[in-house]
Amino acid sequence: MIDMEKLSNPQKTIQIIQKKHFNFQKKFGQNFLIDAHVLEKIIAAAQITKDDFVLEIGPGIGTMTQYLAEAAREVTAVEIDRNLIPILEETLSAYDNVHVINEDILKVDIAALAREKNGGRPIKVVGNLPYYITTPIVMGLLESNVPLESITVMVQKEVALRMQAGPGTKDYGALSLAVQYYAEPYLAANVPPNCFIPRPGVGSAVIVLTRRSALAVSVRDEKLMFRLIRASFNQRRKTLVNGLKNAGDLDYSREQILEALRKVGLSETVRGETLTLEQFAALADALLQEI
Repeated sequence: MIDMEKLSNPQKTIQIIQKKHFNFQKKFGQNFLIDAHVLEKIIAAAQITKDDFVLEIGPGIGTMTQYLAEAAREVTAVEIDRNLIPILEETLSAYDNVHVINEDILKVDIAALAREKNGGRPIKVVGNLPYYITTPIVMGLLESNVPLESITVMVQKEVALRMQAGPGTKDYGALSLAVQYYAEPYLAANVPPNCFIPRPGVGSAVIVLTRRSALAVSVRDEKLMFRLIRASFNQRRKTLVNGLKNAGDLDYSREQILEALRKVGLSETVRGETLTLEQFAALADALLQEI
């Protein structure tokens, strides 16, 4: 068995990469984690136990996969880069509870995987996500009907801050509201660039998204609520009335918007960036009554 501590240090990572003549693919946003302390934090934050089936996104050379295999009952790791498969076969050869799939995570039938590997019970997702595709992966998981307990992922620090931001802050936006509608976010660790090979140009963070047992708010038309949210943040500096009036996919008059704001107790000069998720839901319900 390759020692986990050695695999999570720069020298061992470089040795494996050179041995296998591996070239980093910029298109896959590859940055391999090389800090054992951070890896331990991820396992702790995800609360992995021997009862868990874990879906890992982007195992790289298998550094975190080894930690997951030690902690979990079973791990399925999804890796898009076929050039990493021979490396994973070697670094994970001692673990009989790990299965590697060479596929794009956005194309994997995760619900079927949960049925096969976990009896359809909620699964835990862990990963070091490519920064360019973080939001599609996270929102794809949250918006689907996948049985999901939690998502614990390494992302760009700026994105992690946006996911957990509250009303009126500079990081608050459509992503904050979308994530918090489905999950409770918790920033578990900040991770500097020197914890990776190659070093990314920005700081990273580990964020835990615990799936809510029920959606954060009740709303009659979920799609309308999110159209309102997107419209209000597309033109942050405008009042909510003007932002909604100018939105291409909304068809409400200024009078209808003002009346809906009045019904939910909001000023006509309010800006969308100050509204809570509950207020957006109430506004969506009020606008439905204006049609």
